[in-house]
Amino acid sequence: MNMLMTLDMLAGGFDFAALGGALVGIILIVFLLLVVISNIKIVPQANAYVVERLGAFHAAWSTGLHFKVPFIDRIAKKVSLKEQVIDFPPQPVITKDNVTMQIDTVVYFQITDPKLYAYGVEKPISAIENLSATTLRNIIGDMELDHTLTSRDVINSKIRVILDEATDAWGIKVNRVELKNIIPPAEIQDSMEKQMKAERERRAKILDAEGEKRSAILIAEGQKESAVLRADAVKETKIREAQGEAEAILSVQRALADAIKLMNEANPSERVIALKSLEAFQAAADGQATKIIIPSNIQGLAGLAASMKEMFTDLPQDQD
Repeated sequence: MNMLMTLDMLAGGFDFAALGGALVGIILIVFLLLVVISNIKIVPQANAYVVERLGAFHAAWSTGLHFKVPFIDRIAKKVSLKEQVIDFPPQPVITKDNVTMQIDTVVYFQITDPKLYAYGVEKPISAIENLSATTLRNIIGDMELDHTLTSRDVINSKIRVILDEATDAWGIKVNRVELKNIIPPAEIQDSMEKQMKAERERRAKILDAEGEKRSAILIAEGQKESAVLRADAVKETKIREAQGEAEAILSVQRALADAIKLMNEANPSERVIALKSLEAFQAAADGQATKIIIPSNIQGLAGLAASMKEMFTDLPQDQD
């Protein structure tokens, strides 16, 4: 009985209505915080968000912090502003000379206007693919096969210009278009391979001929240089021999001149001169000459020498 009375007193002193109001307030505050936090948006670098308000275009958010009005604003599209690459599958095209080929293209594009990209065309990538295929067929249809195979740059430039102009209304800029592969029919590929093989063989023969020609030229130049070197060596040898002989003659002349100079400085007498003349005459007589001209100034001495020789020769042998 006492315990029941105590519980009644505690219940009467506690206000359950106030507690319920406090809980509701806390829940509302938490809810509002969650709503506010969930509507704070950060747009990353090289991206843009297309925002609609009550179903109509409102803004295109760029990089940074943004707040979306709850239950009114909606992010309709997130757009990447980076350059993108699309590799389209091969498309059948017919050339002017009725050859069917398969050509696949690669398109490099960039979104420049998020609003036009979001509302300009439905499925923009598919639209670019179809436009690229149509443009490619129109361009190749005015060209023959050989011209097509050798005019990639021209085709790329024409397609890029047409695509870039057409996609301006979609907020897209086409930066570059490349023909990845041009695949002609199998029979034409075989013919082209044979032609290329023949061309390679022809070039190989030309290179071999040029190599042989160059080798022959080098050999001839080597022989020429060798002959020139041999001739220079012979010439140098003869020059050195001639210089040696000239130096020898010059040495003899210098020695003779020195001897004459010494004799002049010694002031020889007439007898000495006469004696030297006889020595010179004797040396001349012992040579191979068949005729000897005796100077008049030594003829007397020569006769005297001959008489003395005869006198000694006529003496009896027993007087020795």
